[in-house]
Amino acid sequence: MYNHSKQIYTGGAPVAGATAAIIALHGRGGGAQDITGLAKELKIANAAIYAPQATNNSWYPYSFMAPVEQNEPALSSALALVDETVKQAIADGIAPENIYFTGFSQGACLCLEYVARNAKQYGGVAAFTGGLIGEQLDLSHYKGDFNNTPVLIATGNPDPHVPLSRVEESVEVLKNLGADVTLKVYPGRPHTITYDELKLANELIVKSK
Repeated sequence: MYNHSKQIYTGGAPVAGATAAIIALHGRGGGAQDITGLAKELKIANAAIYAPQATNNSWYPYSFMAPVEQNEPALSSALALVDETVKQAIADGIAPENIYFTGFSQGACLCLEYVARNAKQYGGVAAFTGGLIGEQLDLSHYKGDFNNTPVLIATGNPDPHVPLSRVEESVEVLKNLGADVTLKVYPGRPHTITYDELKLANELIVKSK
């Protein structure tokens, strides 16, 4: 059920002439086409969008705060599919420093988990309501150097699925890996993405470009 097949939808700029890529990860119950629409709100010039599709619209079965072993083998399969998506973008001629990541909710958690396990200089990361995965974080999983890659994590407080304490813990891990992290907390915001978050993501991603 959770051996994710290689289904990657594309959108945005034509892959053949693209100079940047956005890896977009949908939330639980969502789909690749939904998150492609969100990725188009990121005003990254000439960017192709790569949106992998989770089997049964879910990357892993339980909460991201559950013990990792409860979410296996789905989690490892999901991380492998993200890695395949990144490799596809690189094969299409996009340098890692021009690859951007975004995701919402379960997709934001998967996005952060992938980049923290594979830290290097990327174009930027915009994670909407998410944190690193596991009941307790295993810091030995996280390695590399983001070299000041800009990262935005935006979340509501309280959020029914994502505790602020885990978001803050995730921010510290990313900072320790050399990311330039901005955390934006919206008091009382429902589990959704707001216009203000998209505006902030665009300001963050283009600020050094």
